[in-house]
Amino acid sequence: MIETQSRSATTHAHRETMGLPVKTEFMFRNTKGVEKKGIKKRQLRLLKKVSFLSRFLAPDEQILLVTTACSPISVMEQLTTGWMLYYLKRALLVFTNKRIIHIPATVSYDYRHSIAQIGYNDVESIKMGWRTLKVRYRNGKKENFLYIGARERKKIKALMSRLKRAGTPSPYRQRYHLCPSCTASLQVGKWTCPSCRLEFKNSRRARLLSLLIPGGGYFYTGHWFLGLSDLLVELTLLLWIVAPTGDSDVTGGPLWVARGMFAVLLIIEKWMTIYHAEHYVREYIPLDNRYPKRAAA
Repeated sequence: MIETQSRSATTHAHRETMGLPVKTEFMFRNTKGVEKKGIKKRQLRLLKKVSFLSRFLAPDEQILLVTTACSPISVMEQLTTGWMLYYLKRALLVFTNKRIIHIPATVSYDYRHSIAQIGYNDVESIKMGWRTLKVRYRNGKKENFLYIGARERKKIKALMSRLKRAGTPSPYRQRYHLCPSCTASLQVGKWTCPSCRLEFKNSRRARLLSLLIPGGGYFYTGHWFLGLSDLLVELTLLLWIVAPTGDSDVTGGPLWVARGMFAVLLIIEKWMTIYHAEHYVREYIPLDNRYPKRAAA
């Protein structure tokens, strides 16, 4: 495991970094060990975004680095959403001496009350590419975190090259989510915290709202721009399906052909909405953000 700092240095770090235990001699310096004002300014700005983390950290855990990123993206998401994924899947990665904390975020990198972790002992290999952090887990699964912050890439590469994994893996052997209320581990596919019973948005309701309400799945997951866009598209397609009268469409072709075409497009649109909404709820977003902040589980 990465070497921890002394008690006196930890006290100093608390004073310098908004109460978070930070290894300042690594965080605020470049790969040559020289402290830079620009690096310090950016890291302090990112630390402010994760000031809630103190409850989640172990007593001997230190934050080494924070960077911006995009959460893992499926091929289908890339094909159906394109460039918007850069904004829809924004995240922060917090590197500590024990793990990587993954925080799905808003467009402005604010907390969405969703938090996951990658234990170093759950990792088979981890490599920093040009702008992608490539992780292979001990269960054989692979994930890529895209668009890693340019200023942190070299430091992450150096950090990962020094990483030693000597402990016991978790039962998950991959990235898994934590309860934002009590910090307990969440079970994959279960939408209630096993410890404090906090309820999360679930895939069943995401599917149902996507089917019944234009844009409903996106509104449910908190993606309002996508919801409004989907609402307009679906209403337009419905209008073209039910509104035309007469025996032919505007092109002179049979009306049933035009209606059938728009019906197929509507089905595709519905399928895309369901697919995206089901993926977004996997970030484990609480039904109500006014949950109590309980002691760590």
